[in-house]
Amino acid sequence: MTAEPFSVEVTISAPVEEVWDALRDPGRIRRWHGWHFDGLDKEIEVIYHQDAVESAAEHRLEVQGGDRFELTGHGDRTRLRLTRAPRGGDPEWDAYYDDISEGWITFVHQLRFALERHPGADRRTVFLSGTGGAPLLEAAGLAAVAGPPAGSPYELAAPTGETLAGEVWFRSDRQLGLTVDGWGDGLLVAAQSPASPAGRGGAAMMVLTSYGLGDEEFGALESRWTAWWERHFPAEPAG
Repeated sequence: MTAEPFSVEVTISAPVEEVWDALRDPGRIRRWHGWHFDGLDKEIEVIYHQDAVESAAEHRLEVQGGDRFELTGHGDRTRLRLTRAPRGGDPEWDAYYDDISEGWITFVHQLRFALERHPGADRRTVFLSGTGGAPLLEAAGLAAVAGPPAGSPYELAAPTGETLAGEVWFRSDRQLGLTVDGWGDGLLVAAQSPASPAGRGGAAMMVLTSYGLGDEEFGALESRWTAWWERHFPAEPAG
């Protein structure tokens, strides 16, 4: 029996036309998709416009690889459903299927966050990735807030010496999203894949999103989290 394709669904407090425009305008996509790096604009072009098939009237978009966005308006709210193309079409693509699915979880929750909390605002991001080490949520002091439902308030001491406070934004099997008041009402997304059968630690990732921080404040945020990360989740050696 063929497994049902992966899907993720969120409800966004914004009209359907607003959400649709955020999926089609490259400048607006840049405010929520992924994280900032030198190739972000090219990545946006490849994913959302190269070989994309859209129906603006139906608010339906199929992007490269056959992954499909479907938007349904309900007054001033929009249900967004992202359905992955099924496995089996391309062995090389299938090898990354789960990783891409996890990426979509991050991205749709970042989209909801940008539209609901910071419409029209630019962001600054820090991306951290590595392998091995202790379980990410435990190492980062986030395990205590992994259980409460979305919308629950939290406050905790981070391992970087700062206090984080806000609300639980989303939870999934492998990810946790928290709003962070001190980052200009920012967003922290933490994700970790399971360890391999060979005993290696799973891949770990964090995306830190901030708003309105000056260069000095943002630089300090980036420095303290990068220094902590490199002690716990070193980059995988090449080769």
